[in-house]
Amino acid sequence: MIKVSKLSKTFQTEHETVGAVREVSFEVAEGAFYTLLGPSGCGKTTILRCIAGLEQPDAGEIRLGETVVFSSAQNINLPPEKRGIGMVFQSYAIWPHMSVFENVAFPLQEGSQRFSRSVIRERVMKALETVQLETMERRDATQLSGGQQQRLALARALVAEPTVLLLDEPLSNLDAQLRSEMRIELRELQRRIRITTLYVTHDQIEALSMSSLIAVLRAGNICQVAPPREVYLNPKGSFVANFMGATNLIAGRLSENHISASIETDIGNFQCVRGGEVHAGDSVLLAIQPVNVVLHKSQASGANTVKGKVDIAVFSGDYLDCQVKVGSHRIFTKQHPSVEVQEGEEVYVELPAAHCIAVAMDS
Repeated sequence: MIKVSKLSKTFQTEHETVGAVREVSFEVAEGAFYTLLGPSGCGKTTILRCIAGLEQPDAGEIRLGETVVFSSAQNINLPPEKRGIGMVFQSYAIWPHMSVFENVAFPLQEGSQRFSRSVIRERVMKALETVQLETMERRDATQLSGGQQQRLALARALVAEPTVLLLDEPLSNLDAQLRSEMRIELRELQRRIRITTLYVTHDQIEALSMSSLIAVLRAGNICQVAPPREVYLNPKGSFVANFMGATNLIAGRLSENHISASIETDIGNFQCVRGGEVHAGDSVLLAIQPVNVVLHKSQASGANTVKGKVDIAVFSGDYLDCQVKVGSHRIFTKQHPSVEVQEGEEVYVELPAAHCIAVAMDS
């Protein structure tokens, strides 16, 4: 279990003091896969490095299990080697002059605790078997593919049998197809060995497909913590909505009655569901993901339908990527590849009420 309480960290630049992490608090349950998700500069890697002991926070407390590894109040700051963690860096940090076996054995040979040769071999082979590299123990590390190097880095992180695994964008150096394959492999490995995992990424697909919980960060603060489906379908504010892919954000005012809620916009009145803390009369944003927008080539009856003109239509194989001009707004939509529309064609755009989320305007 990881417990972070009111963690703060600032960096001094030539011209200013930058608050990289601002009183952040969260908990990672034992055996969970918890992801810190956000754009570059939001503080996610700084949090990870503070937990690892590679950065010293200015304030707050960090617990790993029952052990306080950092506390500004109690003046505690355990060194990385005494925190019981395994870490995989973005660059993997594999030693090219060593074999696969030697890379994995290194933490056991150079750590403060001494192990016999037989114990080292047993642990190394167990770690290599876990990541399916047991037949490559004698191979030079430079002879491995990108995916194999990523697995080697994982084996080295696991060989000391840590209680917590920290992963700093470990898939970012892989090509798209291999990254997709490794997402599944890594998720299944974590589920199999049940190690508490904290994962850092800027990639929404990685976070959605692998995590138990996602914490979305912005400028050193956590905006929302929720399971993947909830973060995607029910974002709490405009930043989370936009960052998670709800690229259609239409400003309006929320109105409610005893039956339903709706948003009054300059292109129409749309029935919706409320996301987060918004109330009747608030200025809000209607958020809807492009995949949930429906195009009709002939006039469609019912609520939440407006007339527009196709501005851009691009066939992308798995879907038809469209932009439809409605009044002063451009609505983005991804349609089934069987849909055929032409640029300049008039269409009717349906924004299904169940997928229209009224979200607060972030300050």
